[in-house]
Amino acid sequence: MVEKNLLVELFVEELPPKALKKLGEAFSSTLFETLKSQGLTIENSITTSFATPRRLAAHITSVVGQAADKQISQKLMPVSVGLDANGNATPALIKRLNGMGLDEAAVSQLTKQMDGKNEALFLEVTQKGATLNDGLQKAIEEAIQKLPIPKVMTYQLADGWSSVNFVRPAHGLVALHGSDVVAVSVLGLTAGNQTQGHRFEAVAASVVIKNADSYAEQLKTEGAVIVSFADRRAEIVKQLNDAAAKQGLKPIEDDALLDEVTALVERPNVLLGQFEEAYLEVPQECLILTMKANQKYFPLLNANGKLTNKFLIVSNISPADPSAVIGGNERVVRPRLADAKFFFDQDRKKTLESRITSLGKVVYHNKLGSQGQRTERVGAIAIAIGLQLGGADLAAKAGLAAQLAKTDLITDMVGEFPELQGIMGRYYAQHEGLDNEVAFAIEDHYKPRFAGDDLPRNQVGIVVALADKLETLVGLFSIGEKPTGDKDPFALRRQALGIIRMLIESNLPLPFEKLIQDVLSAFNNESGDKVATVQAIKEFCMDRLSVNLREHGSTPQEVDAVLSLAPALLSEVPKRLAAVRIFSELAEAPALAAANKRVSNILKKVEDEIQAQVNASLLAEPAEIALNVALSKVKPEADKLFESGDYTASLKALAALKAPVDDFFDNVMVNADDPALKANRLGLLAILHQTMNRVADLSKLAS
Repeated sequence: MVEKNLLVELFVEELPPKALKKLGEAFSSTLFETLKSQGLTIENSITTSFATPRRLAAHITSVVGQAADKQISQKLMPVSVGLDANGNATPALIKRLNGMGLDEAAVSQLTKQMDGKNEALFLEVTQKGATLNDGLQKAIEEAIQKLPIPKVMTYQLADGWSSVNFVRPAHGLVALHGSDVVAVSVLGLTAGNQTQGHRFEAVAASVVIKNADSYAEQLKTEGAVIVSFADRRAEIVKQLNDAAAKQGLKPIEDDALLDEVTALVERPNVLLGQFEEAYLEVPQECLILTMKANQKYFPLLNANGKLTNKFLIVSNISPADPSAVIGGNERVVRPRLADAKFFFDQDRKKTLESRITSLGKVVYHNKLGSQGQRTERVGAIAIAIGLQLGGADLAAKAGLAAQLAKTDLITDMVGEFPELQGIMGRYYAQHEGLDNEVAFAIEDHYKPRFAGDDLPRNQVGIVVALADKLETLVGLFSIGEKPTGDKDPFALRRQALGIIRMLIESNLPLPFEKLIQDVLSAFNNESGDKVATVQAIKEFCMDRLSVNLREHGSTPQEVDAVLSLAPALLSEVPKRLAAVRIFSELAEAPALAAANKRVSNILKKVEDEIQAQVNASLLAEPAEIALNVALSKVKPEADKLFESGDYTASLKALAALKAPVDDFFDNVMVNADDPALKANRLGLLAILHQTMNRVADLSKLAS
């Protein structure tokens, strides 16, 4: 088997820039996996992906011209069906063999093997190894079919009659095994060894690829194209940083923009542009967004993170005199900035308060009313939470921030740039001279917007964000709009996690179940079972919390131990988890967890109510007397530590119970014949159970 490196390139019209990186990776990986599955690669073969705006390509090392033959055992049918009582072939077997191109003589080549409980006939055949021509044909077709393209286009081929479907019209196909062309065809194209370089800067109209290994270098030198997506991206980063450093500035960091720009150029050339400083009066978020979203520019920031009037352009051409390119880009960006300035100036002519009535005309949900009605509910919830956390002053600020939080949705700026909601509300609030705490709460009430996002920066913001997310979650659950499977159109999982994070990370002393009940009372929806709604929301949030805690390093057993007790304050969960983790490391922990599980099972089976009390005069066995004595010492200490919030020490105090608990179960019959004796022993176990399960249900730690 001769091993050579393989190069495949599909040359097309400009591909969708936001999808290019995934298209390139998918094309090369599917090619490689399909060839590998046919035995056309070796164990150490590796693939390299290439992708530019006008091509998808893959380089695969050590590809063989023909795969090795394989011995395969093919099951035909049960012996009882294929052979008669005399061992001769039945008509069914002969028909099957004929269908495979074999005659009755092939019966002698069959073997009998056990297939489960029955014996079956197997045909041992040698499967000819796939040739590279056939294997690559299959691989290319599969790679094209499996490209992650949401929508394909149909276009006519050169013959004027045939048409094909693909993401963009394809104009060339290269397939080289070493320096040999592989005879494959796809999308009406036949493979060759020629491709095209840069539209304007290639040395020649076409580039003849010498062999698979010269592809990237030839396109770079002859075609003026950097074919590697990663290399091109790195070159852009280098040029951006170099150009910014010359100005004593730094470009904004935006990976998505960087990927998109990398997908728009074949040979990057970074140029410096600028605009009039007067536009810097507009909030920098607006200017940055319009430059990034509309023009794909990289705004430049000073050392303090403030926007300057300079920006970087990633051009696809490198003229000797770049002034025309720079001037053209500066002319294009100016109207965009002028629009942003116009929107900003117009919006400031009306106060946020004057826009509140307009929220009543915006539908929120047909069962939950308008944005105006929603704003009233959020305001009431925020005031109630503010009173609990900080009194009248916090409640007043939270109420005002909640009232104004959504008003920027009907401003011109947010209408043009929805991504600026909240941010513009903060700017307009500051322009009106409102308290900074209120202004920042307007911006921050959307936080945390995603996993890992910052929490609101002040207490007012925490209150309003909590109220806003609770109103959304509880309101939608109350009308049956719950997430199902992977469908979550209202992002309620994200809302729930945001609520949980604020309660825990801000250490808020708000009992969770009562919080849900209070929020539910803000809705006028009288239909439905409110108790069931509260329980459903609570379970939904606990599921989210459980998943989140496990993702951050806690074991399932530790999480179950803490959450199964449904702590009233979620802010206590991290402390309880930490205590359980430390307790688990004690030598006594396994035995105590197992004993606790045994106690739980005993108590669950008792139908009558158990009184957690002990009559000392009924204690007969030395082991139960010793356990009662130990509990009388340990319980007060553990309870005192628990009440003080020292959960770790409270659990550690339980270690002293190991010996008396083990002795009790070894020597005492709980279900005694004497009812009084049995009830007394159950009472002793009930006290033990209470003592051991205040921080967490330790039985969940038992293996």
